[in-house]
Amino acid sequence: MKTPEPAALRPTQGPNRATFVELFFDLVFVFALTRISARAFEDLALEGGKTGWTAVTGGGKTLLLFLALWAVWQGTAWTTSRYDPYHIWLQVIVIIALVGSMVMAVAVPRAFSSTGLAFATAYVVVQVSRPAILLMVLRRIQYRRLKLRMLITFSVTGVLWLAGALLPTDPRVTLWALALLLEYLASRLGWPVPGLGRSTVSRWDIHGEHLAERYQQFFLVALGETILVAGLAYTRTPNDATRTAAFAAALLTSVLYWRIYVQRAGRILGEAVTRAAHPATIGRAAADTHLIMVIGVVATAVGYELVNEHPTGHNQAGWLAMILGGPAVFLLGRARFEYEVFGRVSPSRWIAVLVLLLLMPLLKPVLPLTAAVATPLAAALAAPLVLLGVAVADARRARGKPPEAAAPPF
Repeated sequence: MKTPEPAALRPTQGPNRATFVELFFDLVFVFALTRISARAFEDLALEGGKTGWTAVTGGGKTLLLFLALWAVWQGTAWTTSRYDPYHIWLQVIVIIALVGSMVMAVAVPRAFSSTGLAFATAYVVVQVSRPAILLMVLRRIQYRRLKLRMLITFSVTGVLWLAGALLPTDPRVTLWALALLLEYLASRLGWPVPGLGRSTVSRWDIHGEHLAERYQQFFLVALGETILVAGLAYTRTPNDATRTAAFAAALLTSVLYWRIYVQRAGRILGEAVTRAAHPATIGRAAADTHLIMVIGVVATAVGYELVNEHPTGHNQAGWLAMILGGPAVFLLGRARFEYEVFGRVSPSRWIAVLVLLLLMPLLKPVLPLTAAVATPLAAALAAPLVLLGVAVADARRARGKPPEAAAPPF
């Protein structure tokens, strides 16, 4: 008896909501993001904080690990948005991704030393097994060709991942970054393979509402990680007035992130994807946008953990990059998100980003006169005030008007 083909999700029939196994998969990323935050925190705060080039390279390596985790999550989300997530083989794919992501998350803190091979092996297994399983169970030739291209690509880059895991830190970073770059370019170009050609993104079948919901859920996972990190940092230190203020600022920032995200583009992303002439095109654009926003949210979580540890001292440039740069990155991603859904960008986004960037030199204690007020806590209190201005501007624009409909420019 033939194994039934996991059919592409139908646009008007079948369940739109994420399945329990997908939500279970997301839970791993709550833990994974805390490991990413912990690694970034070590780079910036260990023994008083690293400075200069060391902090930059440490942040770059942490970003590399996060991008690998994101690639696993995104590949799994796209798979369950193209094929029936209740099919047994699709559930096997999700479980493999779940286990692999957990191994990668555990390996994150020492991925460039003792646990590099575990991290790379888990990543390669997840990325190779997904197209390999689909290649075995799919029957339609157009789907099989795409999976074959993906399997060949991930097999080639997998060699770079595993070889890098056996090398010292610098060549390991180089090979892993090269592997991720090749995978990213391959996905952008339709997974081109000599002799097999390339696929056209606009022809990819996806369930737009389901994919939109998955991005919304991952953003909520990132917000949950900020609350978790802030709460843990607050409970493990003496709860004086400055740390209480830092915790309150972190909580307010998380609430404002949620409000700015959902008003209104985040609420109707599924509608925008459905209305687009080529849903896969806007779906791919939304992937990059959510990646930018999540990076900003995670950076903010690291920043507030630093503030909780040293609310009135050690105000370094790297710390300000997290405390103020995190919200700026989020708003840049949110501006692009607004364009994807409505075809325009509100001026409040750009004004807020400019204000956050201008605050960085002002809050860097380079002069004795400014050192008394330029503390991490001051930066942490300033960031939610800027975000509050954006949220108020959004509310005023929408007040008394009918809900704005999606108008994607794609």
